[in-house]
Amino acid sequence: MYREFLKPGERLDELHRNGYVIIQDPARFCFGMDAVLLSGFAKAKKGDYVLDLGTGTGIIPILMEAKTPAEHFCALEIQKDSADMAARSVKLNGLEQKIEIIEGDIKEASALFPASSFDVVTSNPPYMIGKHGIANPDMPKAIARHEILCTLEDVVREGAKVLKPNGHFFLVHRPFRLPEIFAVMQKYKIEPKRMKMVHPFVDKEPNMVLLEGVKDGKPRMTVEKPLIVFKEKDVYTDEIYEIYGY
Repeated sequence: MYREFLKPGERLDELHRNGYVIIQDPARFCFGMDAVLLSGFAKAKKGDYVLDLGTGTGIIPILMEAKTPAEHFCALEIQKDSADMAARSVKLNGLEQKIEIIEGDIKEASALFPASSFDVVTSNPPYMIGKHGIANPDMPKAIARHEILCTLEDVVREGAKVLKPNGHFFLVHRPFRLPEIFAVMQKYKIEPKRMKMVHPFVDKEPNMVLLEGVKDGKPRMTVEKPLIVFKEKDVYTDEIYEIYGY
């Protein structure tokens, strides 16, 4: 029954939530653990309207629809093929009334959506600065990983514009850019409120950070206990299994 939804080279992956599945193309880009962890870290209440900036194939809104009571999700993606895959995944899961996929540029989000129209904004943006080591900057994997089509500041600025006062901004990024992330968030009046470091092993330094900010929030941040991915080689911790829904 699923073959009509798939194009050549694409595959269907189970998400272990509500029986949901997602279409992916390994030759282009497949979602990683960072997106799944953000979907578990981000919060949305009943009635909330959520915007995901740079949604890729729609992994974050699809998982958050399963995990939260939010009212509606919009998901913005600039790459045509990724947006198409996301839209087909939404249809395949019967979520057309809950999740809307929009093809467009993060840098123009505030022109595409009304000001102060979302309760929650999420983003798993490109982590790497510049184009060093990129063989082809037009490749989907390069665009997903490097700040080619948008920067951290673009994501925060546009997120701030479409967030309601006291709206919540959720981000997954790399710890080495934390000083810059905090500076940019505060520049656009998104106050960092909650942080969680992600370590591959208990004795290794963190390689991801999960952040929550509040628009026009007061200064005071909670640092949560770290999330450890593996308890031994190739064996996830119980918390990771729980986030994935296994």
